[in-house]
Amino acid sequence: MLKPTMLAVVAVVCLAGAPALAADPAFDARIDGLARTWAHVNYEVRDKAAQAVQASKLAADAEAMAKQYPNRAEPLVWEAISTATEAGAKGGMGGLALAKSARGMLERAEKINPAALGDGSIYTSLGSLYAQVGFPIGFGDPGKARAYLTKALAANPNGVDANFFHGDFLMRQGDYAGAEAALQRAINAPTRPGREVADRGRKAQAAEMLAAARQKARR
Repeated sequence: MLKPTMLAVVAVVCLAGAPALAADPAFDARIDGLARTWAHVNYEVRDKAAQAVQASKLAADAEAMAKQYPNRAEPLVWEAISTATEAGAKGGMGGLALAKSARGMLERAEKINPAALGDGSIYTSLGSLYAQVGFPIGFGDPGKARAYLTKALAANPNGVDANFFHGDFLMRQGDYAGAEAALQRAINAPTRPGREVADRGRKAQAAEMLAAARQKARR
């Protein structure tokens, strides 16, 4: 089952050897718009019902863009992230179905370009899904979660999202010392231009989880 606070999923893995893509300012602007809107929905919309509605609309916008650009993975990644956010807002079995759908989108995006978005999002998002969507009702798998999050960290070792979700995973595994280190790296991660809302929200989550990890470590 999904808890309402779960699956605030984020971006991305940058792998060497990805195919070079021609510059497309209009495409990039639309992707940036999806990212900014997601940050607003995920961190600034407090009502869960309203958040679910807005995340669903954002997923539909990303889906339309993915259909327009079938050879680009970036819109598909944002469709998955938005769908996962809707899943977390809804919770329950409806949320589980959405989480499974998000996983499928990410797997398709990985086949197109595993380095889409350039910061580890595909693997960070897959890792967080496998960490959070509980087994046996869900498809949770600690082994797969660890493998994907390790790939995300290899691609983006100083990234706020890669370190936050690695810390979240270690917390779930009872490795509170490891979680503390990962969450501190998330808090210290460099700010991303244009992603201020997302960075501020993620670092606040990391600080809250870090306090919990320290408390558990002292027990």
